[in-house]
Formats: sequence, structure tokens, C-alpha cells
Amino acid sequence: MSYVGPEFDPSQPPKRRIGHPLTVTVAALVPTFLAGWLVYQATGGEDGGEPARSLPASPSASAGRTTPSEAGPPAPSKSDKGQEGDKDGKGDGNDSSTKPSSPAPAVDGPLKGKVVVVDPGHNPGNFQHTAEISRQVDIGTNRKECDTTGTSTNDGYTEAKFTLDVARRLRTLLEERGATVKFTQDGDRPWGPCVDERARIGNEARADAVVSLHADGSGAGNRGYHVILPAKVKGGAADTSAIVGPSKELGERIAGAFVKATGSAPSNYVGGGTGLDVRSDLGGLNLSKVPKVFIECGNMRDAKDAALLKSGEWRQKAAKGISEGIDGFLRR
Repeated sequence: MSYVGPEFDPSQPPKRRIGHPLTVTVAALVPTFLAGWLVYQATGGEDGGEPARSLPASPSASAGRTTPSEAGPPAPSKSDKGQEGDKDGKGDGNDSSTKPSSPAPAVDGPLKGKVVVVDPGHNPGNFQHTAEISRQVDIGTNRKECDTTGTSTNDGYTEAKFTLDVARRLRTLLEERGATVKFTQDGDRPWGPCVDERARIGNEARADAVVSLHADGSGAGNRGYHVILPAKVKGGAADTSAIVGPSKELGERIAGAFVKATGSAPSNYVGGGTGLDVRSDLGGLNLSKVPKVFIECGNMRDAKDAALLKSGEWRQKAAKGISEGIDGFLRR
């Protein structure tokens, strides 16, 4: 979350009476300043800025072997071509002043005909809707809160902003390969969706793969990524018996490609150094009928991991690794 200091309105100094000679002098200079200003505007002015940088093109897919938290305004990509902006002045490659990006038309590519659902963890608006996200929903084995606000770095860069930015980069890379990409939310709704609805979106899309994007909020010194796999559970609406195997393969491929693309090590506090963690308490996994995993891309509360998560260049690498893992799974 961001913190805004108290408003400050300094008192105005007393006005001075200006003599006529100075008034004449200022009046004489006005045309000169006006002409200079017009030239300045014609050449771009201070808002001209640098042109948006093109993000690296997607390399050929590779397969590899080897897991949620949130807040703040969304960080859309500037376009479906993967350009990034930084109009909010934070120097982090995000442009929170733009509207949610739109999916690109399907193109020919190796993933044409495949449907991928991308689930950006949490929602930037959850902080303003604590009552709604606190209500309990059925996750099959028990009941759990609809959603949470997520975590953030110590200086206020939120998980929800991070997940949206990586999700949009990931969408661009997958669409370049011909995949049809659907989001559970794109910063386009006031809060949520709840975890049961997130699972339902993937099921109704008959997705070939679903990836839920997150960043962890563990203690300082805990570093690295981990991929969360569904445990075999059965109860109420939950039955993961058909997806445990393919979800494990999806998770292994993402973990392997992620470490190659980012250089980040597997978690040193979850998964015993494998970068993989199996859980039975997440409604988004328990209620899924299609292959699905979560990825915790790093720990926002560790200074070294946080520096990576706030870097637009590193987030592009993260999206690249996840996309290559999905590509390898879908083309196996």
C-alpha cells in the first residue's frame, strides 16, 4: 500500500506593490517567453518522454523439470505488443494510469486451439471491500474466506499490482504463440473474484492449463520461488483425482523453465529445495477440474527478492519462464 503524507498549504508571502517600470519590462518580455514556449511544445515538451520500450520477443519454447498474497492499483501493459510504460513515476516499469489491456486476436502458432486461464492473485480493490472478501465460501473440504488483500513489499509495492503486471506480460507471450488466454480478473472489477469463482472460470473455459500468479509474504531471509500443486482431495464439490497427475507435470515444467529464465533459486523455506509444494487447503486448486497450479514468484518481504519483483525487466523474465513452462506442457 502507498502512504500519503499530510497535506501542507504554506502561507502565502505578503504581496508587494510593483512599480510601473518593472511592469513595462515584464510586458516586453512576454512575447519572447511565449515564442520559446511554443517551440518547446512543438518539440515534445517535458511530457514527451522516451518512446515506450519494446519488451523482449518471446524465444522458442523449452521444457524443463526440477508455490498466495496482495494490494494497490493495477499495472497494465501499455499494449498487446508487450510495451511497458512508467507514467506513475515509480521507476518500476508499471503504468498504473492506463486501463486494463485487451486480449489480442488469436493468431497462428504452435498453441493455436489451446486455452490458458491466467489467474492474477487477489484484486487491487480488495482493500476497499474487506466485508465482501471476508465472507466464507465452500471449497469442498471445508469453508474459507472468499479472498484476501494479499501482501506487499516493505515500501508498498503490492502483490495485486505485481500479479496483474506479470499476467499481462504472460498473456502477450502466450498469444504470440497462438493460445487463447482468459483472465479471472484484469483490474476490471471492484473486488474478487472469490476463490470458488476463480476455479469455476477455469472449469467453464475448459482450459488446457490454469496458472494462478502470486508473490509470498514470508519473513526476511526467506527467498526464492515455489510452485504449489494440488493434493489429492475429495469432499463435497472437490475432487482432484483427475488433475493431480497433469497438474504435477504442469508445475514441474513451469518450475524448470522459471529458474532458467529468471536465475532465481527454488525456495529455501518451502518444498525442501525442489521448488514444489503440495497443498490441500486452497479452494482454487481443490475445486479445479482442469490442470492448475499456483506460483509464488518470490518473497515480497525479503529485500533482495523484493528488488527483483519490483523490476520490470525481471517481471518480463518471470513471464517468459512461466510461458515456456506452459508451452512445454501443452506441446508434450
